[in-house]
Amino acid sequence: MALHLIKLCVGVDQVETLEAYWRGVAQRVVHTRQTPKRADELLQGGSLYWVIKGQVLCRQPILAVQALGEGSEARCEILVGLPVVRTFPLPRRPFQGWRYLTPADAPDDLNSGGEASAPPELAQKLRELGAW
Repeated sequence: MALHLIKLCVGVDQVETLEAYWRGVAQRVVHTRQTPKRADELLQGGSLYWVIKGQVLCRQPILAVQALGEGSEARCEILVGLPVVRTFPLPRRPFQGWRYLTPADAPDDLNSGGEASAPPELAQKLRELGAW
């Protein structure tokens, strides 16, 4: 079973901004300080879910996880793929770094067919009201 990561998308206020950023860079790498100990599970179909303005709004497939350096120089690079897949909005409080996200806790994709599609703004309002 795949395991996912969740991370804050700092400085981005909408999914379109994130999509434009990834189109403008040659390599889609996310840098973190800590290397996930469960990287093998992440590479079995896991995704990086992005929290934008307090809501999980999208995800990207994780293609590779690479630890670099040692000691105080240690860091991790997570290679993510395209497309940026929109998800049903899910409220999430701020946190530092990244967290593991189980498939049971991950929001469904907007176009998964499991639920009727709705405009992202409407879906977000309905989630905030507890109606969805």
